[in-house]
Amino acid sequence: MAQHSISTIDIFKSPIPLKEPFVISLGPMYAADNLLVRISTSDGIIGCGECSPFRTIHGESQETGFIVGQYLAEVLLGQNPLDIENCTESMDKMIYGNSCIKSAFDMALYDIASQNAGLSLYKYLGGKKGKLLKTDYTVSIGTTEKMALDAIRIVEAGFQIIKVKLGGNQEEDVERIRQIREAVGYQIPIRIDANQGWSVESAPTILNALSPFHIQLCEEPVHRNLSHKLPEIRKNSPIPIMADESICTPFDAERLIETGACDFFNLKLSKSGGIYKALKIIRMAEKAGIGMQVGGFLESRLGFTAAAHLALCSDQIIHIDFDTPLMFSKDPILGGISYGIHGEITVPEEPGLGATVDPEFLETLERVSVL
Repeated sequence: MAQHSISTIDIFKSPIPLKEPFVISLGPMYAADNLLVRISTSDGIIGCGECSPFRTIHGESQETGFIVGQYLAEVLLGQNPLDIENCTESMDKMIYGNSCIKSAFDMALYDIASQNAGLSLYKYLGGKKGKLLKTDYTVSIGTTEKMALDAIRIVEAGFQIIKVKLGGNQEEDVERIRQIREAVGYQIPIRIDANQGWSVESAPTILNALSPFHIQLCEEPVHRNLSHKLPEIRKNSPIPIMADESICTPFDAERLIETGACDFFNLKLSKSGGIYKALKIIRMAEKAGIGMQVGGFLESRLGFTAAAHLALCSDQIIHIDFDTPLMFSKDPILGGISYGIHGEITVPEEPGLGATVDPEFLETLERVSVL
């Protein structure tokens, strides 16, 4: 077996209950039903990756990812883990789509490559620690009273940016924001996320009605299949538009840039297929002058550690959305990012991701090994 070859791949189902339900326009979530991937090499390096399947967004589940992951593992065995481009092409030739589970393999490969180089991942990617990473914290959908109380708790916990999930009708969404603003004042930035919940007809009206409440940006106002309508919505919106569900691949990025559909891209590794393709989107956005946010789904601190390394790779990444690990009922990650005062994120300096999964936690999980 050649030096730097993949010798074993372990895939784990990693369900972790949330402290309380997280509710968006696409429905409630009660647990983070994630997948973990561990790639071992012939020269003793172990890389870790994670993805967060989301049926209504990228069409994958923990069960499908567990099966497809075994297909991917079969084609990667024996390959050079440092040749990430070739590994990516092998995965794409094996099966179309399935970007979520592919992202966990991609993350583990970058963990290996940066460990092998003796560099922290952000340095391996050409990034630098030249800016403050400060996460928002999300108010999920509920009664207007509960959402206002949740916003107050977020501010009392020290967070300085609030993200609010919307996606109802105009009256209820405007009332939600009105009560939140009344509760927390106008000094704290508020971002909103409709998660495709509005119609093409209603979106401009709702966005204009929300304008007096000083909204920083709006994520994905309409269904992603209607992204060709975003240029007109953007033109008639006083609030900047961020593409989320409609920006998954570099091909999506090209289409949105060409049509002038949005002001921002929201990058998530479980959407893009991992770091390799996310970097392509970043370079395209930089060239087009598109601002970016790095976020995620319900990954643990492992997945968000990779996201934080990525966020240090471009000056045009100006927002981060890294709050969901704080919603977990337990934290099985060793090392990784840490959360400081006001939601400030510290990125580890150790070679690689700088994060691993507690071995005792792994022993409790359903797994399959391909070797």
